[in-house]
Amino acid sequence: MLSWMYPWVFLLWPLPWLVRWLFPPVKTVVTTVKVPFGRRLQEANASTSAGSVDTWGWPRWLVAVSVWTLMLAATARPQWILPPIQKELPVRDLLLLVDLSGSMQQEDFVNAAGKKVDRLSAVKEVLGDFLMRRKGDRVGLVVFGDAAYLQAPFSTDLELSRKLLDECQVGMAGPRTALGDAIGLGVHLFDDSDAPAKTMIALTDGNDTKSRVPPVEAARVAKQRDIKIYTVAIGDPTTVGEDKLDEQALRDVASATGGDYFFAADRKNLESIYDKLDQIEVRKVRTVSHKPRVDVYFAAVAVVLLILLIDRLVRAMAAARQTALKQDAPKVRVDAMTGKLEVTR
Repeated sequence: MLSWMYPWVFLLWPLPWLVRWLFPPVKTVVTTVKVPFGRRLQEANASTSAGSVDTWGWPRWLVAVSVWTLMLAATARPQWILPPIQKELPVRDLLLLVDLSGSMQQEDFVNAAGKKVDRLSAVKEVLGDFLMRRKGDRVGLVVFGDAAYLQAPFSTDLELSRKLLDECQVGMAGPRTALGDAIGLGVHLFDDSDAPAKTMIALTDGNDTKSRVPPVEAARVAKQRDIKIYTVAIGDPTTVGEDKLDEQALRDVASATGGDYFFAADRKNLESIYDKLDQIEVRKVRTVSHKPRVDVYFAAVAVVLLILLIDRLVRAMAAARQTALKQDAPKVRVDAMTGKLEVTR
């Protein structure tokens, strides 16, 4: 399909006629001399004046109009639009719930290098591996402390999700834990999703101290909306006090939705979460990446050059013919003694 980038350029088409109408050519008065042999002089010069190359006949007007129209067409930048490039991508919608409460700064987790780190650093390490394996899926990110906040909407840009997670700090959402409220926010976010399977993955120590709705009750609501929750415990089960790891609460949340519970320190067991996620039903999303456009203005320019070349060739041939006629034309002179017109060849 042909389209024009600047179609308004065609409004300039009557401009030459408008200029000619506003600024007509100056009429010059030619002084003539009457002589008794004027008719013979006119007849003698008729052969040399015919076919002048400067005469504006209809062919010249046709050339001028064609060139002007084609130059406007080239300036309007014609483009040929090719069929759109479409592709279907199988995706899953996964929502990550990440705990940023004060208890996540407890350094009771041993990372893959054998070094003791705080719980939030462990979350970032686990999610780094997780996101590397979820290429093509849509992942959203919710962080929670005293309240739950949407950190990143559903997107296939996993690098952006990871970058936003790396910018999170312990306590930026409040010192306490509102896991139940985070689940409630996740349920609301899935209202706009048409995914055949809805999945949440909560990475937390499970010690809920702030939620208005208990995590298990929120999980039951999620179950009613066909949302499955997988819980990943972060921390040391032997920790006591307010920063303790509440494994039982996380088991109950996962069980209430038909999901599974995992312990982040058990990396071999944690890898089974990837197998379960790969079994989730996918949906195919058709995306139109772009509609290719090909500039074709050069075609109009090429036709203009061809027309001008032919016009110049025709005019050159006419000029050569006229020159030959002038050389063969009779010569007119006036006898100075008699005052009579003489025609010689």
